[in-house]
Amino acid sequence: MLLTVSDEKTARSLLTAAAVRDRAHEMLALAEAGGLAEWRLDLARLDAAADLTAETVRLNYPDLNIPFHARWRHFTAEGRDLWAELDKPSDPAALGRAAFDLVIPSVLLDAGAGPAWRYRDAATGATLSRSEGLGVASLRLFESGALSADPADPLRADALPKVEAATIAEAFQVTDDNPLVGLEGRAALLRRLGDAVGRPGALFDIMCRHAEDGRLRAPVILEVLLQALGPIWPGRLSLGGVPLGDCWTHPAVAGYVPLHKLSQWMSYSLIEPLEASGVQVTDVDGLTGLAEYRNGGLFVDTGVLVLKDPEDAGRGHAVDSPLVVSWRSLTVALLDRLAPLVRERLGVSAEAFPLARVLEGGSWAAGRRIAKQKRADGGPPIAVISDGTVF
Repeated sequence: MLLTVSDEKTARSLLTAAAVRDRAHEMLALAEAGGLAEWRLDLARLDAAADLTAETVRLNYPDLNIPFHARWRHFTAEGRDLWAELDKPSDPAALGRAAFDLVIPSVLLDAGAGPAWRYRDAATGATLSRSEGLGVASLRLFESGALSADPADPLRADALPKVEAATIAEAFQVTDDNPLVGLEGRAALLRRLGDAVGRPGALFDIMCRHAEDGRLRAPVILEVLLQALGPIWPGRLSLGGVPLGDCWTHPAVAGYVPLHKLSQWMSYSLIEPLEASGVQVTDVDGLTGLAEYRNGGLFVDTGVLVLKDPEDAGRGHAVDSPLVVSWRSLTVALLDRLAPLVRERLGVSAEAFPLARVLEGGSWAAGRRIAKQKRADGGPPIAVISDGTVF
């Protein structure tokens, strides 16, 4: 097949938050017209999703002082800020690099843990599961110096190409009785990250160079990440020699369906260390909602999205299946529809309450809350067969 300049241009255009949002709303329009084989849409139920989300925001943050949705929320245990307790560099740039070295691998390790896995943090005595457990376990792994090539400087991640599954298993307390889904996939992803970027902290300097007059648009954070991390994703599509990452196809849509969930989660998580270094991050709403199973589960469990074949709820679905691709894409568009309804219920403006706060307060927590009400294990309403690199 002859590759063309237009192929490469199309590929680059898919590596943007705007492409994720545009294609998601195209998918939503198809659903509204009854054009998806997998899903029926009931937008009348969006009010119920907004009610639950606003109620959850008030439960979690009564003063509505909500931080951005970011990995930093998961570096806590028993009320202790574990990142704040580390002996970190005082130089702002060195601190920024160290923060990137922690949070980028941590996000990549944050794919679903499975319902059985637990992590006990010896320092706090906390026993944690799912994202919170993965977050604290990854911070302890980083703190130990296991990711550093310099024993005298543990808070760096420049030994990633040498990470083995056994390293992750030991740090994350994995045993036959405490299994972690996708263990080898997680380790391989960290190795590929190291091969692609060397030290993740180097991306801090690249992003600072993209800032203009000390200001950096959030979608640029994502674009830098997608270009740098493209080669790390296993078995993914490419176009014009450009790896497309979390980008898929669907029979009802011409072209590709970009989603970039982990990379956008990472982008949200890099805002705070950039701002701590003096870079003002703007246009945060230029990023999209996250195409993952908590937000997506919120819309299924509240009846906004209804499976056309009820038997699909009991089947396992591959991440590249039309059902999962459309579910994830619809989630992005529905979050855009949900956000103003939540703001209306809370009496806040879009400027004061961007999508990153709706997610944190918010839709992600509401999705987890209703999952616990509906299923004993609190798992998602759709069983996704994952290799540990998507969710």
